[in-house]
Amino acid sequence: MREVFRRIYGASPEGIWAAPGRVNLIGEHTDYNDGFALPIALTQNTLVAARKRQDGRLRLHSAQGDGPVIDLHVDRLTPGAVTTWGAYPAGVVWALREAGHRFGGADLHIDSTVPTGAGLSSSAALECAVAFAYNDLYGLGLSPSALALIGQRAENGFAGVPCGAMDQLASACCTAGAALHLDIRAGTHQQVPFDPGAQGMSLLVVDTRVKHDLGDGAYAALRAGCERAARLLGLTALRDLTPADLPRATRALPAHLVPLVRHVVTENARVTEAVSLLRAGHLAALGPILTDGHASLRDDFRISCAESDLVVSTALAHGALGARMTGGGFGGSVIVLAEEARVEVIGAAVIAAFPAAGYQAPYLFPVSPAEGARRIA
Repeated sequence: MREVFRRIYGASPEGIWAAPGRVNLIGEHTDYNDGFALPIALTQNTLVAARKRQDGRLRLHSAQGDGPVIDLHVDRLTPGAVTTWGAYPAGVVWALREAGHRFGGADLHIDSTVPTGAGLSSSAALECAVAFAYNDLYGLGLSPSALALIGQRAENGFAGVPCGAMDQLASACCTAGAALHLDIRAGTHQQVPFDPGAQGMSLLVVDTRVKHDLGDGAYAALRAGCERAARLLGLTALRDLTPADLPRATRALPAHLVPLVRHVVTENARVTEAVSLLRAGHLAALGPILTDGHASLRDDFRISCAESDLVVSTALAHGALGARMTGGGFGGSVIVLAEEARVEVIGAAVIAAFPAAGYQAPYLFPVSPAEGARRIA
């Protein structure tokens, strides 16, 4: 990466930073409702090689973009000014300035192994890698959590995606061998032991190859629906409801908002149950929680797709302990929890099911909880 940086910019980088993608075990669409989530970091990372500039220019190059260097100025960054992939790193610099930090420009070269459009938070990985690089280059002194929130601000205010903070917090704050129990309202997180291999199990990610775009309006409509329901119920957020409150809420809301509320409330409960099970060492019992979560996303939020449903049904039919779509929805990936001895059979069945249904072949890979964002060189 240093050699490529030198070829592009004519000098060596001052360092290289890495930030991982994430898989969310459970807790989908709960973050923007002040709720709970339970992600892990992936071993797949976005890397940023960087050096300071004294002239205020921000130059961006991506190994995946296969295009020219994007040349900007940190003092002239405004939402809408960048509409390509460069909106994410430029948005981080904009968000840092909006937060009151003062600094110069930078040359950035970006490379990534996080699949894009697969529901694995490639955008959050990019944002966090850039935020960590700028934090170190200019001695901003921000914590991992604060840098994660800068990444969220970039995605909301600059890239135009109204996401919650779960993806960025996972990329910034996860540790190896653990899932991250997020309480978005409290702004806290705790590490929960998660080591499938130690219990003879495996967590498999199936990338359906159905690309999603969370900036196309569907995600925003879901968030707006949840926020409207909270207002109608006189609540700060749907986090304030418990499952026992659902009958009352159902009577008070328009029919089309009831499924959204039901998903958020039951999903928060699933996160709480999952954390208790993992702390007690009952990893296999996580399986039915995953499957219930998929049914809720499919039937109440209606953000699954035929390919994701096929992965779940096929995996369960061939012995998986549980399976569900992960990420924002409308495509992306599915996670499958299975005993190690069943993984090969399940994987073969899923691969065979796709062409039989007329779909392009999926991409499967096992995952283990990895380290969050950090400087690596």
